[in-house]
Amino acid sequence: QVQIVESGGGSVQAGGSLRLSCAASGSTSSINVMGWYRQAPGKQRELVASITNGGSTSYGDSVKGRFTISRDNTKNIVYLQMNSLKPEDTAVYYCNAKIIRIFPTQRNDYWGQGTQVTVSL
Repeated sequence: QVQIVESGGGSVQAGGSLRLSCAASGSTSSINVMGWYRQAPGKQRELVASITNGGSTSYGDSVKGRFTISRDNTKNIVYLQMNSLKPEDTAVYYCNAKIIRIFPTQRNDYWGQGTQVTVSL
């Protein structure tokens, strides 16, 4: 019911910037939280940043002060502005949308296809 499409990945030198976009379609009004996760080869998937319906944001410790998550509700798009990129940021970045209801109970998790971010020295 919810479709997620990421874009904006690419290759950049250390210290550079990239802006990722996540476009949601379908039953977007039912989404509670959207966020960005990343997974590097041989590592666990980790939360990068998230944003709630009310606009509350949360960031992983490794990206605080460098990354900013934002949203455009009229366009159903979530952005991830990544500044001061480091080689350690190299990973596949996935956009996630969560639909959570307590009555009736419902939990749905939607993921995009992922977009590669490569940061070189």
